[in-house]
Amino acid sequence: MERFEINETAFHPFLKEFVRFETVRALEQSSLYRKVQSEIERVLGHVWQGALAERSEAVAPDNSICAIAWNIERGMRADAIVRLFRDHPSLNRAGILLLSELDWGMARTQNRFIARDLAEALRMNYAFAPCYVALTKGAGIEKNAVGENAESLHGNALLSRFPMHRVHSLALPNGKDKMRGAEKRIGSQRAVIADIQHVSGMFRAVSLHLDAHSSQHHRYLQMRRVLDHLATLRPQLPTLIGGDWNTTTHDASRAVYSILGYCRRVLMGVRHVVANHYPYPDRWFERRLFRQLERRGYGYKQFNTPGECTLHYNVEDIAANLNMGEWVPQWCFWFINWALAQTGGRCSMKLDWFAGAGIRPLQRASVLSGLNDGGDRVSDHDPIALAFCLLDSPPKLGGVASRTAKREPARSASAIERSLKK
Repeated sequence: MERFEINETAFHPFLKEFVRFETVRALEQSSLYRKVQSEIERVLGHVWQGALAERSEAVAPDNSICAIAWNIERGMRADAIVRLFRDHPSLNRAGILLLSELDWGMARTQNRFIARDLAEALRMNYAFAPCYVALTKGAGIEKNAVGENAESLHGNALLSRFPMHRVHSLALPNGKDKMRGAEKRIGSQRAVIADIQHVSGMFRAVSLHLDAHSSQHHRYLQMRRVLDHLATLRPQLPTLIGGDWNTTTHDASRAVYSILGYCRRVLMGVRHVVANHYPYPDRWFERRLFRQLERRGYGYKQFNTPGECTLHYNVEDIAANLNMGEWVPQWCFWFINWALAQTGGRCSMKLDWFAGAGIRPLQRASVLSGLNDGGDRVSDHDPIALAFCLLDSPPKLGGVASRTAKREPARSASAIERSLKK
């Protein structure tokens, strides 16, 4: 396996200097950044891999495959997550994990390499794609983490009990300027893609985390970039896409847009939105993203249980409020608390999904809610579990994709980011 080392002396000494820049454009125009830009891009473009699975032949008698998609919130409670994967009856069958939000060398997670630690504990192969070089310790209560960042990386991962081939990552356009606000970062979200060698055949897995601070349209564009890329890969294989797609129904690219959107939902009726839109974002607010999946040959309705939410907000959640308080004015919390009083101060959203082509779900994905360790939640998201098998015929993904491209030409990530900076 290729040996790839991070040259920490190349750019880590300058990370604290980069914090003073207020925009990505200002950072990129600085002479200091230009000196280390190539090394940062080298690191962000690499995927770290490890082959740790003890036996790839450990499969279900019916050749079914169990996949788990989970945003594990940095890996804050990684040891508890390992215990759950070993002991929970719905998690310990997992053959492939599509994971979002994993740290490497961040003070908030004791400078651990979360992807590798999970893989070693579970004896699984892993592929970790860094998305960001973090310039701060994080957001909210994370800013008070003891110690200093080491590698300062944060990203997404695939873990598999089966061999992984042609592993790579795909950069997605940013939904906002990552240098604006308290949590400053260099980079963008990346999808992690690998061909999985299962005894019943080869299939493609995509661990996908779409931007939280983005608009509904931008999440659609990010998904389109992934589908455009998958259409270029040969051979075409059965494909599973899973992860945190941040389908909040809100435009969170700017605080003012989020506030206006929340006001709109109050006018629509809080109980109505909480019951009929947050659990079903594909019905209206995020419908373009999901219609695109279907046009391109990927099903999602048969993969997900309608109305099962994966993120739960409580107005008394101090950590969540501290995070929101860094980009939403404080007076908004009075308004949020007043509105959610109609629903007991709580609301839940459907953010995590599976979609697939050339595969058949044996049952719709189930949300594994209420996972905790000693009474404390292990992540702010619930995982989703899916059992599926491969179809004999290859997926048909070409025709509709070409017609879609004619109607709406694809733009590169750099082109979309340039439009955002204007």
